[in-house]
Amino acid sequence: MLDKEAPSRHIAEHPQDVLGHILSWRRSGPVALGIISNIEGGSVRSVGSLIAVAADGRQAGYVSGGCIDEDVGLQARKAIELGGVVTLRYGAGSPFMDLPLPCGGAIEITIVPDPDEAVLRACYNDLLARRPTFLSLPGLEQGWHYAPKLRVRIAGRGSDALTLARLVKASGYDMVLQLRDGVDVEHASREGFEPVDALQSRSNLPSLEDDAWTAFVLMFHDADWETALLKQALEGDAFYIGAVGSRRTQERRQAQLRAAGVDADQISRVRGPVGLIASMRDASMLAISTLAEIIEVFRDSQSASLADTAVLLLAAGQSSRFAGGDKLLASLNGKRVIDYPAAALSNTQVHSRVAVVGPDQHERKAILETAGWQVLVNSDAASGQASSLKAGLRQISSTPEVMHVLVLLADMPFVPDEHLRKLRAAMAQGATAAMSFVAGEYVTPAIFSVSLLPEMLTLGGDLGAKKVLMKHQDIRAVAIAPHQASDIDTEEDLHRLRDEVPSPRATILQDDR
Repeated sequence: MLDKEAPSRHIAEHPQDVLGHILSWRRSGPVALGIISNIEGGSVRSVGSLIAVAADGRQAGYVSGGCIDEDVGLQARKAIELGGVVTLRYGAGSPFMDLPLPCGGAIEITIVPDPDEAVLRACYNDLLARRPTFLSLPGLEQGWHYAPKLRVRIAGRGSDALTLARLVKASGYDMVLQLRDGVDVEHASREGFEPVDALQSRSNLPSLEDDAWTAFVLMFHDADWETALLKQALEGDAFYIGAVGSRRTQERRQAQLRAAGVDADQISRVRGPVGLIASMRDASMLAISTLAEIIEVFRDSQSASLADTAVLLLAAGQSSRFAGGDKLLASLNGKRVIDYPAAALSNTQVHSRVAVVGPDQHERKAILETAGWQVLVNSDAASGQASSLKAGLRQISSTPEVMHVLVLLADMPFVPDEHLRKLRAAMAQGATAAMSFVAGEYVTPAIFSVSLLPEMLTLGGDLGAKKVLMKHQDIRAVAIAPHQASDIDTEEDLHRLRDEVPSPRATILQDDR
């Protein structure tokens, strides 16, 4: 029986876990969901963090370092009784004078009693299926994007692999454990690790399910197994791929991958020796060092997440200065020019992809639709770029979940995805906009907050987003290499790009290194 004097607390952190608890609890009684809706100054938790509260006092999740969580639970139970949405403020300007925040500033938490079960379950199922999700409930002024849990896939043998597995499990992350020895499999099963995949054949590895929120770590030394497992991992979308061993071992590993036909840019994805502190010799210290490095890389990858970003590709240019016809259909290193921007961020989760073409550009439209873009036809494209920009923005503005718009130009074929992610990461620093910067000049691609949409929709003629963005002092500059920022207006431009940049893949390699 639940002790009402000491209600149970679950130190759940990820939205998937908090939503799981609230969905379970609501079967036996009323519940409320709390969301950090605003922060001023410092805070232990971020905006969007969740706390679940049941009418009988159970709590899952937390919104502070312990200074206000008990009171939030009390206020949530009151909200359940009264039946209305409540916004609480703690810290500066708060009516709760006896609950100051040691870190200073202020935090606002919105409590939603009896939240819509269908909405919660849809979000929970998305996260459980490792899909990004968007939570929006009546009574909330905005919604929040959530990514799946960090997952660590460990392939290994012995103490190193099992110790890392224990640490990952204790930290609450998802895990896939693949062990080489039968004894290790038995130990893991006795400790409650499920499922455990036994690695039995290099030619018949367990199926690859790595996604953009998965880290893969190789935790044993066996040259033949290493090559097979790393080649497989490099075929997936893991944000982190690492392997234990010395620097000499890493050099040998790289040579074996080259001999196996793996491209240099793929080989460069394999980190080694793993860990923030390299070459630790105790299994416990190696595990902590490795998981710390994974978390650091994961944090950086999440700061550049584009799940809340709409990508707008302007492809309605008239090719008026290009003597050879449609410049976007011209051949460049074995592909059409338009094929390069059409593939932008194709392996990255974005909110939506919208492209704008002119009324007679049927082939452009077909190519982009095949590549997965939603294509709008701008009948007024000849009036200038502003009309196409506004056509795309009007479409994007109809979707409330979008927080940022990333604008690309179709005649810039060599912009690498890594640069686009850097633009998004710059927005995580609190900027209103970020633009590419080359040779002392701000250029497209650019990204900006949807708060600028009203200003953007006032543009006219051939003016682009830069006209509005440069009015704002908090614009971030993200450097881009000159050859990556090259655009094509004339046939001379096309020939120059053919000569200067042998292939877009080579461009990306030079940037990544």
